[in-house]
Amino acid sequence: MFDSKIYTERRTRLKEQVGSGLLLFLGNEESPMNYPANPYHFRQDSSFLYFFGLDTPSLAAIMDVDDGKDVIFGNDVEMEDIIWMGHLPTMKERADLVGVSETAPLPQLKETIKEALQKGKTIHYLPPYRPESVLKIAQLLGIEHDSVKKYASKDFIKAVVAQRNIKIPEEIAQMELAHEVTNDMYLAAMRMAKQGVFEYEIVGKMEGIIGASDCHVAFPIILTKNGQILHNHYHGNQLAEGDLLVMDSGSESPMNYASDITRTVPVGGKFTEKQRQIYEIVLQAQEMAIQNIKPGITFKDIHLLSAAVIASGLKEAGLMKGDMAAAVDEGAHALFFPHGLGHMIGLDVHDMEGLGEDYVGYDHTVERSSQFGLAYLRLAKELESGNVVTVEPGIYFIPTLIDQWASEKKFEQFIDYAKVEEYRNFGGIRIEDDILVTQDGSQVLGKSIPKKVEDIEKITATE
Repeated sequence: MFDSKIYTERRTRLKEQVGSGLLLFLGNEESPMNYPANPYHFRQDSSFLYFFGLDTPSLAAIMDVDDGKDVIFGNDVEMEDIIWMGHLPTMKERADLVGVSETAPLPQLKETIKEALQKGKTIHYLPPYRPESVLKIAQLLGIEHDSVKKYASKDFIKAVVAQRNIKIPEEIAQMELAHEVTNDMYLAAMRMAKQGVFEYEIVGKMEGIIGASDCHVAFPIILTKNGQILHNHYHGNQLAEGDLLVMDSGSESPMNYASDITRTVPVGGKFTEKQRQIYEIVLQAQEMAIQNIKPGITFKDIHLLSAAVIASGLKEAGLMKGDMAAAVDEGAHALFFPHGLGHMIGLDVHDMEGLGEDYVGYDHTVERSSQFGLAYLRLAKELESGNVVTVEPGIYFIPTLIDQWASEKKFEQFIDYAKVEEYRNFGGIRIEDDILVTQDGSQVLGKSIPKKVEDIEKITATE
């Protein structure tokens, strides 16, 4: 964990931002796979980690804004716990590590909340994303469980987002650590992209590298030769020469900070002429976006810049036609680029989206579009120094979507459907890196994982 001063300063700032009331934090519980004693890998709630730093289950905490008091609730281990899990520090010892002087047994949380309610204090809580947390909040506050998410505190959400939006150097160091492991994963995976190899063999190699580095996957690995399916988690296909392999994955550092990288490589070590042309368009769109990221520019403008590069490239390839500025404005390019350019990343791979995507990616200066494609943009607001964002443009040929638009004669003035038909079985291409917004521009995190055509062909051709 970080130095205790970091957690203390974060909590002080949060109390100042919210102003009054009691802030309730619920840590996560272990989640059984199939019976209680066989849990999934434990993952602590990210906001609990951010403000209280303790990465073990069955904890809760409060910040009493009016009294200036912080309390961590949890039970000290008993002999039965020690037999199965070994010795653990006391709650007092653990709280000291993060600058909290007061602890209490977990059952006392209910009485503390009850007393606060009797005094007329406002109980602020964040939107729960686990069913057990919904039930806990309902029981603690005496409200119906189906009303819990509705009453989540907007002031609390906005204050947490404002802090977590800006990454301090210690957080960037953790993300760089995650990227070191991700670099090793991708170099190994690229070398395995050969005819006859099954997707699951590559996934297994990547997961093994993560595990051997004392890290975990930041999210289930997306690796597929069917790259037109944006989040394809099926890994049963056998690769054949000429396939395009899309790999979208990341590791999570021991302190739970994430990386998120995508590369697309040719199976067998050589792009076809068609593949190379489309790949170069995506790469140009990504590089143009990264070059233009800086404080004060909206991410929506960066997204539209990438869309314009993609549309122009597709026109040159004969797939689009007409006025490309008008095509992007009307959303015709979204047949090929139907998702947003990227998202915040940090303690969560889609950072803080559990608090509400619109709180994280939008504000009073920019509204979410209803246009197909642009509506999926997770981050649109003005960028600040200290933000870390993904930049991941792509071009996809989705047969069902092509058929629907063609049957509707949608954007016929911009799309050459006869030419598009020649690419029906092309698949998809996506390229993604994680970008730190600096005081005067941007910085790509991590080592330079190959993404230029000649570098990718060199490493995928390696025996």
